[in-house]
Amino acid sequence: MLKKERVAFIINTLENLYPQTPIPLNHKDPYTLLIAVLLSAQCTDKRVNTITPLLFKRADNPSDMVKLSIEDILEIIRPCGLGPMKSKGIYGLSKILIEKHQGQVPSNFKDLEDLPAVGHKTASVVMSQAFGHPAFPVDTHIHRLLTRWKLTNGKSVVQTEKDAKRLFPKEKWNKLHLQIIFFGREHCPARSHQPQTCLICSKI
Repeated sequence: MLKKERVAFIINTLENLYPQTPIPLNHKDPYTLLIAVLLSAQCTDKRVNTITPLLFKRADNPSDMVKLSIEDILEIIRPCGLGPMKSKGIYGLSKILIEKHQGQVPSNFKDLEDLPAVGHKTASVVMSQAFGHPAFPVDTHIHRLLTRWKLTNGKSVVQTEKDAKRLFPKEKWNKLHLQIIFFGREHCPARSHQPQTCLICSKI
């Protein structure tokens, strides 16, 4: 199967499996999505979704968040891991949003990536899911699967993102990155993977 045919097959398979792609992180607006994505680094979405209601009950906007101390935030988010860094990031970015952006999450990559603890992947998720801007966030699932499917050399997430954007139609990026994540979790895991029965690996 040629690479172009593999890409078409993958798109069709994922569309059939996941016609709907609900965002796995619970949120109500760009700010709460940004915080949830930040917390999801090296943490499962399931755990994040148990922690964010506790945090957002105290503060679900930048103004209320800066009324908490970094220690207050840390106490709530500790189960997500990397607590000291994440709590400082949440407090710091909330302060900057108030001081520089009228309390609103900016809808461009530069301003997002200038915020504390916000890297390119986090910014990409917010841009795609909160603002509908075409982006292709690459997490460990996507990096692993695109390498496994021989669509990238797997040397870095930066290269994987470039290859994904080159191979897949731009209008499909926002939905496709979620479809690949869902597929990786349910059908194409890192461990105990059965390529001969995998709905994609067995065909390509």
